[in-house]
Amino acid sequence: MNPRSQTARARSDLGTRESEAARDDRSPARPDGFAKASGSLAYADDARLEGMLFGATLRSPHPHARIRSAHWRPERAPAGAIGLLARDLTGPNGVQLLDDAWPILAGDGVHHVGEAVGLAAATSPEAAQAALAAFEIEYEPLPARTTPAEALPSDVFTELEILHGDVAHGFTQAAHIVEGTWRTARQEHVYIECQSMTAWIDTDDTLVVQGSMQCPYYVQNALSHALKRPAQRVRVVATPPGGGFGGKEDYPSLLALHVALLALATRHPVRISYDRHEDMLATSKRHPSEVHHRSGVDSDGRLTAMDVDILLDAGAYRTLSPVVLSRAVLHATGAYRCPNVRIRGRAVRTHTLPNGAFRGFGAPQVLFAVERQMDRIARAVGIDPLEIRLRNVLEPGDELPTGQVLDDSTSARLCLERVERETDFRRRWREHERQRSTISGDANGSRKGVGISLYLHGSGFTGNGEKRLASTVRARLRSDGRIELQTASVDMGQGSCIVLPMVAADACGLHVDDFVVAEPDTSRVPDSGPTVASRTSMIVAGEVALAAQEICGQIVDAWGKRIDSAEEARLEAGELLAGSRSEAFRQVARCHYLEYGASEVTRVHTPPAWQEFDEESYRGVAYPTYAFGADVAEVEVDPDTLQVRPLAVTAVCEVGRVLHPVLCRGQIEGGTLQAVGWALMEEAQCREGHLVNDRLATYLLPTVQDCPEIQVVLLEHPWNGVGTGAKGVGELPMNGAAPAVVAAIENATGLAIAELPATPERLLVELERQGLADRTQPS
Repeated sequence: MNPRSQTARARSDLGTRESEAARDDRSPARPDGFAKASGSLAYADDARLEGMLFGATLRSPHPHARIRSAHWRPERAPAGAIGLLARDLTGPNGVQLLDDAWPILAGDGVHHVGEAVGLAAATSPEAAQAALAAFEIEYEPLPARTTPAEALPSDVFTELEILHGDVAHGFTQAAHIVEGTWRTARQEHVYIECQSMTAWIDTDDTLVVQGSMQCPYYVQNALSHALKRPAQRVRVVATPPGGGFGGKEDYPSLLALHVALLALATRHPVRISYDRHEDMLATSKRHPSEVHHRSGVDSDGRLTAMDVDILLDAGAYRTLSPVVLSRAVLHATGAYRCPNVRIRGRAVRTHTLPNGAFRGFGAPQVLFAVERQMDRIARAVGIDPLEIRLRNVLEPGDELPTGQVLDDSTSARLCLERVERETDFRRRWREHERQRSTISGDANGSRKGVGISLYLHGSGFTGNGEKRLASTVRARLRSDGRIELQTASVDMGQGSCIVLPMVAADACGLHVDDFVVAEPDTSRVPDSGPTVASRTSMIVAGEVALAAQEICGQIVDAWGKRIDSAEEARLEAGELLAGSRSEAFRQVARCHYLEYGASEVTRVHTPPAWQEFDEESYRGVAYPTYAFGADVAEVEVDPDTLQVRPLAVTAVCEVGRVLHPVLCRGQIEGGTLQAVGWALMEEAQCREGHLVNDRLATYLLPTVQDCPEIQVVLLEHPWNGVGTGAKGVGELPMNGAAPAVVAAIENATGLAIAELPATPERLLVELERQGLADRTQPS
């Protein structure tokens, strides 16, 4: 095995803070690290409750059909089993997300293969599966529209448009007009832990649902809405999730409703845990996309106009597609300056699985398109891929298509310049271009190439989202003198379980051990918003730091009033808040608890007043700040099989202040590899509405042998809009590797692939289309 493929190795450079970043105290160990590594941590499927039943789901075999009749035949089911159909629901038959149009159970008809039609519960998982045979469903198949090309005008779920400048005039100023259409495929989340939920009725008639999820309050809202229960009688507990990537943002609300309905019907605890096949068959995917670009540039290659049309396949139901499309249109022009822009976006219905939240949330699709478009423009103008980016890169003071003026934290050029220094990209790219033109390969006949990409990601919720959320956090004193940080943020591997104590400790001058993170339980923690949009280290952590600072100050002030000497009190308080007496603080805090009880401080996030966004015209400040990155990928292509082997990716990422260097690098490594998989092999394929590779035996994803060497370079440019200085990192790396990998394939072979993934089959089609078969053979 090639040593490079054994592991993803990363190297960090934090600029002026490089030595500080290397210190152990900037990357303390996760408190749950050993439990996860040893296998002792309990996940959603591990708990066993007395009298627990197991649920199973009857699913549609048709992409589109009318349900002519539906019956539960108890005599055909195992003893004690029960079954539920849509007519048994007493509340609205809809999962409340942006609306409640997504059915809990199909009623009059089904709109995708795998749609839930009935629920059964029995004493074992095997008996529950057997009970599904007791359903009697008569379907009348209907014509299915399974691709966006077949969509009708009535199938458009949402449509958005951004206008900036005068596009028609911009094209009249262009020396070159370049067009391209770029397509991306569905991607499966492949989180390690499949979807799992358990529900039961507590002694006070409170409905309790616990399981693997990213957004406990989303789930509570969906349960309260559909079951017509007050929120205070619905308790949702997030167990430690074994990965999410967005797949546990929307779908857990549906699964929670399924187990809740069965628990309410049986008055027993009920669990449903999917196996991998059912998880892939039933859950949401990344939106397939088609993006058309028409770009005008002057004789020097500077953009004069961009006309972009985005089409997303939403699947059968609207779910979160409008907000995915929103982020897509806002990122469609990439990290480039253009005075005249028109962007149109549509998300349309097809009779396929609903597509929903996925790491990057619409940005990876459009950034793949704009990056490949820039490569095409560079060839049309006759300059290299780095130069076209340097001539058009966003700078502080530039205006985005929404009218937002970028601040001094804009670092796109810094990322480009740094990735060039790290990789010597320009020289290597030109060398591979010369080798290709002379039909020369390596000694083994393979072709190597390098590609570059520039990308950005808006930090936090889009537009007025943070205003509507009013994210709330709480810091509460415990009897042991530690401060409990109460938020609804879920640690799905990104490290909030240690980052939140770190920012609190930093704000108060104490040790991370003086703080503990509360379990995300809606009966105990406030609604700090969903664990999405790279917002935890930016929005939630910023409020946590302020809440911790306030409660520690209250404790120290109260303690100081009990000391006769005011000067001594100030001295002692100063020493405490300087971080030199953590244990002394805990002693004081314990005394404070005995006298005053569990003191607490609650904070509500208020976005800056200047963050104004008009959601009708799409003008204003869409995101308070942006993180930036630049990738260079190197690949090797076998000219006989057209098999692509990724050799290396260098990712230069500017994410504001780096809070935990080890975890930050880990996020970038993971996101980069996920993007490499999307670029080269990952595709959830649908044929006539049926998912054909619905198992890991047939859905390809990178293994350790497919992993390139990954070098991570971190640039710190703290954003002063929040106390932590962070911009978020979870989604940014998903945006860069795919276009860089495909550009590297073009540099190696001359094949300008326009659709992901760039499989050998697609490369062969492009080879035949371009008539390059002879040119790509080794000499």
